[in-house]
Amino acid sequence: MSSNRLKILTLSQWSMGQDWRLSLAHDQPEHLLIWITRGQGRVLMDGQRRGVGTHNAIVIPSCNLFALELGRQAMGQVVVIPQETELLMPQIPRLLRIRDSIAMNELTVLIEAATREQASGRPLRTQSMDAFGALISVWIQRQMALEEHAPKKHNAAARLCSAYCAHINAGFAAPLTMSDHAAFLGVTPTHLTRACKAATGKTAADLLTERKLHEARCLLTATDVPAQDIARHLGFGSAAYFTRFMQHHTQTTPSALRKASLSALKAA
Repeated sequence: MSSNRLKILTLSQWSMGQDWRLSLAHDQPEHLLIWITRGQGRVLMDGQRRGVGTHNAIVIPSCNLFALELGRQAMGQVVVIPQETELLMPQIPRLLRIRDSIAMNELTVLIEAATREQASGRPLRTQSMDAFGALISVWIQRQMALEEHAPKKHNAAARLCSAYCAHINAGFAAPLTMSDHAAFLGVTPTHLTRACKAATGKTAADLLTERKLHEARCLLTATDVPAQDIARHLGFGSAAYFTRFMQHHTQTTPSALRKASLSALKAA
């Protein structure tokens, strides 16, 4: 694995203090272990929405659609593991509700020690971070092997929604409507919407919109790519349509959103 890329962040650092980075459906290029140490909320993963709380470990493999909504008092850490890691990682998202105090303490100690090592600047730091990554991976595998953490079988709605999430995540930038995605999956738009609503509380159109919106906001706030090029990249028919889309969902224009983001970065 690329040892210099393993990172430990707080939830606040990871989201950059912007809730939309977590709450809008999206994926990440790296594997994630999210360790909730205080508070509660909901996570959308593997085509389902589930409640999360203190001492829950959320494992999200790279390039899997997910969203995390947490209360204002929630706290936690995020272990970011590069996609090309040699560590053994799960192929599907997993939610581990840790009840054993020894297991809780083991993970907390590992993350805290890795965080100190990350900030130390000492010789052989990258090798040490590799070792912590390996130990965290072992912790995940041990917990996944327990019968209490065996994944529950998906019902039909969750299976369909999971397939839909994977499909929109792979092709959200294409000029495809929700109906186009439904046709690819061999179901009607009405059936797909009903399944997604039952599994996640969101409609199929909501999930597609959120994925496009998250990408648009990331590109507007982290790059200087012209808005018209972002619109083209995300499959919008025109820059004007893209502007209307952003105004509807953010109450501001793409240019104003980018300006506000730059101002916030300078202030920080």
